[in-house]
Amino acid sequence: MRYLSFALAAALACAPLSAADDKSKTAERLDDAAELFSEVMSAPDRSIPQELLDRSQCMVLVPGMKKAAFVVGAKYGRGFAICRHENGQGWGPPAAVRIEGGGFGLQIGVSATDVVLLVMNARGMKRLTTSKFTLGGDASVAAGPVGRNASAQTDALMTAEILSWSRSRGLFAGVSLEGATLRNDLDENQVMYGQPWTSKQILGSGAKPPAAAGKLLTTLNKYSSRKTS
Repeated sequence: MRYLSFALAAALACAPLSAADDKSKTAERLDDAAELFSEVMSAPDRSIPQELLDRSQCMVLVPGMKKAAFVVGAKYGRGFAICRHENGQGWGPPAAVRIEGGGFGLQIGVSATDVVLLVMNARGMKRLTTSKFTLGGDASVAAGPVGRNASAQTDALMTAEILSWSRSRGLFAGVSLEGATLRNDLDENQVMYGQPWTSKQILGSGAKPPAAAGKLLTTLNKYSSRKTS
């Protein structure tokens, strides 16, 4: 009984430390997402076209998506989905997501890859609020163009629900992520909001963003302060 009491006391003592550690890691991932977007948009002639950014309804940022060693096709990453407010002015609270699998074309063999997705219409946003969906299966996806003045008028870009880019070793380019699965990250949402909320419960809900998301929201608003029709 004495040993059981000691073990219980030790577990209770470690719990606050574990919660603080989780919050620290989440805050770091949010800052990494902000840094990723800032670096992409500030790169001369290799950024996401402003026209597409202004038309997008939501965005997914996955900094440092990993490729598991010795396992073909085993790729995973943790990031955040975020949607505009209904009036198009500013961005709402972030929802944590996980992305798994998918082909990366020329990115094969790279140990870590940043991923950026733009959700371009209401159909894509609806997919984003489900518990899980597959790019190229449940939602149409196309490799996005790069360059501030790149044309966005091709059929693929005009009809795709989601446009995708990746960055590795400094190279930022459009990439097809067909076959990748995007799902809710309830554990991360628990850390951010104190509840294991789903993406549907967070995106567009008007929930108060966590303080740790301040840098990310400021960065998004800096480069896309106004949504065009």
